[in-house]
Amino acid sequence: MTSIQPFSLLPPCVVLSPSRYRAFTFSLTFLLYTSFHLSRKPISIVKSELHKNCSALNELSTASSSQLPNLHTAAECSWKPFDKSNYKQLLGAMDYSFLCAYAVGMFLSGIIGERLPIRLYLTFGMLMSGLFTCLFGLGYIYSIHSLGFYIFVQVANGLVQTTGWPSVVTCIGNWFGKGRRGLIMGIWNSHTSVGNILGSLIAGYWVSSNWGLSFIVPGLIIAAMGIICFLFLIELSVCGSVLLTHVFPSISLRTGTQTYTIQSTMPFYSGEMYSFYLLTVCLSFSLQGVIEFSLCLLFAKLVSYTFLFWLPLYITKTAHLDAKKAGDLSTLFDVGGIVGGILAGVISDKLGKRATTCAVMLLLAAPILYGFSMISEFGLGPTIGMLLVCGGLVNGPYALITTAVAADLGTHKSLKGNARALSTVTAIIDGTGSVGAAIGPLLAGVLSSQGWDQVFYMLMAADFLALLVGADAC
Repeated sequence: MTSIQPFSLLPPCVVLSPSRYRAFTFSLTFLLYTSFHLSRKPISIVKSELHKNCSALNELSTASSSQLPNLHTAAECSWKPFDKSNYKQLLGAMDYSFLCAYAVGMFLSGIIGERLPIRLYLTFGMLMSGLFTCLFGLGYIYSIHSLGFYIFVQVANGLVQTTGWPSVVTCIGNWFGKGRRGLIMGIWNSHTSVGNILGSLIAGYWVSSNWGLSFIVPGLIIAAMGIICFLFLIELSVCGSVLLTHVFPSISLRTGTQTYTIQSTMPFYSGEMYSFYLLTVCLSFSLQGVIEFSLCLLFAKLVSYTFLFWLPLYITKTAHLDAKKAGDLSTLFDVGGIVGGILAGVISDKLGKRATTCAVMLLLAAPILYGFSMISEFGLGPTIGMLLVCGGLVNGPYALITTAVAADLGTHKSLKGNARALSTVTAIIDGTGSVGAAIGPLLAGVLSSQGWDQVFYMLMAADFLALLVGADAC
């Protein structure tokens, strides 16, 4: 049966073969989520500019204040309010504001996105994300020194960015079957690393001269991609022959010999719908593997996002490089992440064991994390090698869980082909992982004041916990 939505909910269509539609959707969703990560990366590059590395000079002049005047004031070195001695905690609070809002919003985003046209929902999120990313950069243009302003922008941006992941995973999961899902999604998920690399390069270009543009340019890019999304994204089926079916939400779950089907006949805004949404989430949690992989992702994402937000600053402080060079060097971590994500997908496809693949990579990551704590003692060559290997082993399990594993669970046979349940399952897994993403950078900000080795002990502990939890899913 063919059902047709109102014209306003569908993009303009050109009739293509199904394989070309799949290739088009693959490419478009890749570029859309690349722009999401591109807009998240600037904060990690700009951190070293918000508080420049003149602390040693200030400490010297403080210790010898009777002999030497303080030639380097905080105003000359740093951007208020990050010119204080507790700047690491303030920078960590900004990361936490974004990621905490992202984690909370993710649980709601999957449920809301499941009931709305993905194309319109994703377009709205990208346009708003572009707005708030630009607002952060305007803080430099208009000399805004209020911590509250930057915290507000981070919270708002974290909430609207939750529209991205459930939407693009639902699109790609609907278009591609399970046969080679690990390989396909391993390649597709490299958009995370590609976005980080591009974000680092774009932000690094302006970071020393005008760091406001390090945010404004990525903000304009994601807003432009939002317009492209509105014009061209086709979320499920082929225009002209089988159009996107839009029905009231329903979910079916088989447990043993019993099948439970819930069909809602109520509109989205109905008060009774909230009970339906809650039950949908509960049924999604009851799928075997959802809780185990969600907790595994929590710890894996804690490690990955700590690197995402703190690696350039760590390289700046320990290797004594300027902000641009540190940002460029940090992109090697994401290059390794691209390779690691693809390898994880290929290996899990051949073995048919997603959890085992994750566990092995997490086990191998532990000694590399320990080596990172001594990066200042190595030369450039070993550091480059360590960045590549660590990026692959850290981002491999993270990429596999958020894509292939989430799609496997969201399209599980017990859901009787309810493709829109994929959005809820994806949001549950990634939302739980985002809790770890919020905790990691916050802890890094606190622990780094006691020494960077404390940060890496925390990362190794998180990696070990991810391994333990992931082993339960094997």
